[in-house]
Amino acid sequence: MNPESPNTVAAPGEEPAGTLYEVHKKIHPKAVTGLFSNWRWAVVWITQALFYGLCWMPWNGRQAVLLDVVQRKFYLFGLVFWPQDVFFLAVLLIISAYALFLFTAVAGRLWCGYACPQTVYTEIFLWIEQKIDGDRNARIKLDAAPLDGAKVAKRVLKYGVWILLSLWTGFTFVGYFTPIKDLVQEATTLSFGPWEWTWVVLYSALTFGFAGHLREQVCKYMCPYARFQGVMFDPDTLVITYDEERGEPRGTRRKEVDYHAAGLGDCIDCDLCVAVCPTGIDIRKGLQYECIGCAACVDVCDQVMDKMGYPRGLVRYSTENALAKHWSMKDILGHIVRPRIIVYVVILIAISVAWVWGLATKPELRVDVIRDRMTLAREVEGGVIENVFRLQFMNVSETPRRYSVVVAGLDKIELMGDPIVELGAASNKNVTYQVRVPPESANAGSHTIYFDIKSMSDDKISVHEKAIFLMP
Repeated sequence: MNPESPNTVAAPGEEPAGTLYEVHKKIHPKAVTGLFSNWRWAVVWITQALFYGLCWMPWNGRQAVLLDVVQRKFYLFGLVFWPQDVFFLAVLLIISAYALFLFTAVAGRLWCGYACPQTVYTEIFLWIEQKIDGDRNARIKLDAAPLDGAKVAKRVLKYGVWILLSLWTGFTFVGYFTPIKDLVQEATTLSFGPWEWTWVVLYSALTFGFAGHLREQVCKYMCPYARFQGVMFDPDTLVITYDEERGEPRGTRRKEVDYHAAGLGDCIDCDLCVAVCPTGIDIRKGLQYECIGCAACVDVCDQVMDKMGYPRGLVRYSTENALAKHWSMKDILGHIVRPRIIVYVVILIAISVAWVWGLATKPELRVDVIRDRMTLAREVEGGVIENVFRLQFMNVSETPRRYSVVVAGLDKIELMGDPIVELGAASNKNVTYQVRVPPESANAGSHTIYFDIKSMSDDKISVHEKAIFLMP
């Protein structure tokens, strides 16, 4: 076999020759505690309490948050969104994008390090792994150990807990699209519909695969944000940094040694910053796209500095300019307000205000008037001219209402049909009306008429819709 062939099997500990990709090395992050770790876990608790809890929250006799695709209605507490409201969803996505740009320009990958679902679930799965398999060294030793009864038992227990959590996560996800209480009843008999089965299994499998096995590979190879986030950084963006001027040259030493006299910097080369990193990078090599800004290296380095009696902050949140110019935190914060940040804030505020105003003024009644194209105009008994219209009523509020319908615009115009329409909460209804006028009321051609629809319990809820009446 050609030794340079990509299929060549390398000896243990060696890199394969001629491969087209980097060989994956499993990362076993070491557990870490500290200020930023506490912040990460606080975000884990908050996000998961919202995710697993909101679908169970009742609101006006229904689920508080429900994306009912079958009925084409999205419920968000007291708001009801219909397909016609897709504009609000589009604007919300724009707001989210600008918020992400703003946070990234100010403080790097805050979203990735603290709130991204991949980070959150990886943190949860790692915690389970640490409780069952042990911390970093124990997990490395277990992976290298031969398959025996103890190893099999730990693997079965770990994967079993992961699978249960993944299934509950997939079940909860589908519970936002199918009422969760109905889903529970279906689960007791395994009578899910095809799409419920598909998404429960698919989302569970993705959770298990991404958080349990792929982990940092999702951030490094699959997530596009890791690739383009660098263009949103500038020299005043807060990122995780290693103070090379203070830390180099690095080297091991005893605590009582005068390391300055020995020509050493503050870094004792313990490599703990690498051991705790969930993506396996060495922050001492500078900012890298794999860094998700979780600050685990900051927590562990501060602990090492405390033990050695050195000042904290060898690895810290800082900026390129702050390191080069030796700025204090006050100086760093003073440079947050800069032109690009002002632009992001102004745009974000403007779009957010417009979105909130649009929601606040969203009409509670919508009516579409559609002409019957099969019968444009016809003469009926008594010689009067009749046009047929179909009115689509949509009560977007959560209060049942009764509406009165009146037509105007031509002399002696008359509405044939029940002028009172009743609609339940968040419901729609189609009603067909015949509109008649005497032939002497208008000349041949098209004429503008109006349908006035008003709520019988609230005069402020009304619609004035234009339509065209044809005279033969």
